[in-house]
Amino acid sequence: MKKTAAELTVFALEQIGVKYTFGIPGVHNTEIYDGLNSSKQIEPILVTHEGGASFMADGVSRTSDNIGTLVIVPAAGATHAASGIGEAYLDGVPMLVISGGTRTDTGRHYQLHQIDQEKIVGGITKAYFLVERHEDVISTIYKAYDIAVSGEPGPVFVEIPVNLQLFRGGVSGLPEYTRKKAPLEFDLDLVKRAVDLLTQAAHPAIYVGWGAVDASEPTRRIADQLVAPVATTVQGKSAFPADHPMHTGVGFGLSSKPAGQNAFANCDCMLAVGVRFSELATGSYGIEEPQNLIHVDINPEVFDKNYQTKIAIEGDANTVLKAIAEELEARDFKASRIMQTEGDKIKSDNQKYYAEWLGEKKTDLVSPGHFFKALRAQADHDAFMVVDDGKHTFLAAELFDVYQPRHFISPTDFNAMGYCVPAAIGCKLSNPDKQVIAIVGDGGFLMTGMELITATTNGLAPIVFVFHDGELGQISQFQAIPLNRKTCTKIGQLNVEGIAIATGAHFISMENDAQIVSCIDEAIQATSEGRPVLVDVKIDYSKKTMLTKGVIKINLSRFPLKEKVRFIGRAIGRHVFK
Repeated sequence: MKKTAAELTVFALEQIGVKYTFGIPGVHNTEIYDGLNSSKQIEPILVTHEGGASFMADGVSRTSDNIGTLVIVPAAGATHAASGIGEAYLDGVPMLVISGGTRTDTGRHYQLHQIDQEKIVGGITKAYFLVERHEDVISTIYKAYDIAVSGEPGPVFVEIPVNLQLFRGGVSGLPEYTRKKAPLEFDLDLVKRAVDLLTQAAHPAIYVGWGAVDASEPTRRIADQLVAPVATTVQGKSAFPADHPMHTGVGFGLSSKPAGQNAFANCDCMLAVGVRFSELATGSYGIEEPQNLIHVDINPEVFDKNYQTKIAIEGDANTVLKAIAEELEARDFKASRIMQTEGDKIKSDNQKYYAEWLGEKKTDLVSPGHFFKALRAQADHDAFMVVDDGKHTFLAAELFDVYQPRHFISPTDFNAMGYCVPAAIGCKLSNPDKQVIAIVGDGGFLMTGMELITATTNGLAPIVFVFHDGELGQISQFQAIPLNRKTCTKIGQLNVEGIAIATGAHFISMENDAQIVSCIDEAIQATSEGRPVLVDVKIDYSKKTMLTKGVIKINLSRFPLKEKVRFIGRAIGRHVFK
């Protein structure tokens, strides 16, 4: 049997269940695109930039059972896509990258796009493969997929030279894909020891991240049995339902809401699952060393990196948490604390904090508190929330409740601006019958906002709220206090309506608090037109989130005394002598 590598690639992608590919055709992958055009299963999506393609693929992987897949040209296609590939790598998101490659049969050098791609992507992928023979195409893609979705998920890069795509080669057959799934083993004795610590503790607490996003059911069982407060990371915000009485919110240190700080204040045993205690998740490592830390993660490399564990359990979050819940039930454990009492404390703290954001309504700007209160009331219960990197990220994390797993997605440890709009498009492709709400700062929107034309072309209707303040809000606030001047954080005059016109989006302007409810209602109704909705929100960023205040305080406290005096003195001087 003779087949081209392009035909073999499409067959393999169909076998692993790919529904969409993202990218731009070029001379090194046009044969694959021609094959995709004949596929009854896969729809190739043309993007405006490969960076948008990788963010769209990320959105697919995070919000569906399908793996986000790129089909890109080599060299520039790979470097353009690198931000999304890197985001997936650091955030533990599966992704399959199919790249064309230069010819390997001519002996010529300095070909168009000829570069060592393995060196480019080596630090942001789990694996790289260069296919050298037709008979290896299918098996390589199957292997790449298995690596991408196994263990801690991540992106895998497959390069297929254009000569293999153009010309036919002999293959022994077209093997169907069968997942060789290794058993999810873990140490049951460690689980029993962990339950010993949890049941002996007076104030146990639970901290979950993206690695536990598919384990919300056993997490809930454990929280109920222990009457333990539950906090999440920013990325893992949807790993525990916001309407559970023991859910405190995002974080538990100085950079978290008072509910998290108070509920975790006396924690004498912490169950941390699917978290890495990274800089963002800990508010610049501003949390105290957890007592009796039980750390569960599928990647053993994360243990003891920033905080020392008492018990480290390597394993899948869902499997290990189910075992912990079953062990608690087998022991018929009864917590000394009362769920209603503890839940009422958390609820009261959260209500007081929310009230701080609901002051007198503004006539010239949009208040974040009133905006998110109205958005939560008007949006569907199962709406997806997609954010970017910026001040709005932490506002959404603190003020918008999410009830279902994988319904809040954000760029996290790689922290790439420009994520939101394309990721929302990928999310909407995978969830066409659900509301997809995107919130992006004007700086991030300028990076990838033109991808809205991709949404329009494909009849997709995410709602995109652009928080428009004319600045890179988070960094400008970090500059304002110590420096009293803003360097390279004020952006040019942005005409959001002009971008809506250019991309075919429905445009809405939200200028003050009185317009919030009507504008959100119009946005929701406009989604029936089958095109994206773009809302220009004149946001008021004057009030700082807990993360902003906490990070500033934490980092300043760590400065050497002489440097601390210098920084404070400089700030006072610049504010007094403007």
